[in-house]
Amino acid sequence: MSSANVAVAPIVVEVLALRVAGHGRWAYRHLVTSPAPGESPDQAARRLAAVPADAARTVVHSTSWRHEPDGRIVLSYAVCPDPWPELPAIDLPEPRLARGDGPAGPTPGEVRPEHVAAHALGHLALLLDTDPAVRAALTADPEVAAALAGLARTPAGAFPVRR
Repeated sequence: MSSANVAVAPIVVEVLALRVAGHGRWAYRHLVTSPAPGESPDQAARRLAAVPADAARTVVHSTSWRHEPDGRIVLSYAVCPDPWPELPAIDLPEPRLARGDGPAGPTPGEVRPEHVAAHALGHLALLLDTDPAVRAALTADPEVAAALAGLARTPAGAFPVRR
């Protein structure tokens, strides 16, 4: 089969700009774009969130991907802390992950932005312990570091609060 006959799924970049909403609670802005011609998904995420490539105090991290029923592939990015905290955001009072039906069916029936935000927070909590560059950026904001410290260090699965 020639490459001219291969269908290419459209790529969508989704950004969850995460911020502490007070007392360890989180809020997020949900942003969506498509990469411009010649633009990588990372570049599209930074453009969408208005984060320069050399930012030292903002983490831009690819956290997940999913296939949508309409054929799109959605690449999800966490941006933390939100570089525009004055803009309206959606409260995330109790982060909950979406789950599939079982070990051989990992895709949840529905994935909403709040599920992606919960998953992204798990990634950031893990990276706080395991990635020196991410740790340096996140600990530059003590409120963000403290709120992440209360979360389980896991990229997926249960989202318990550490005691």
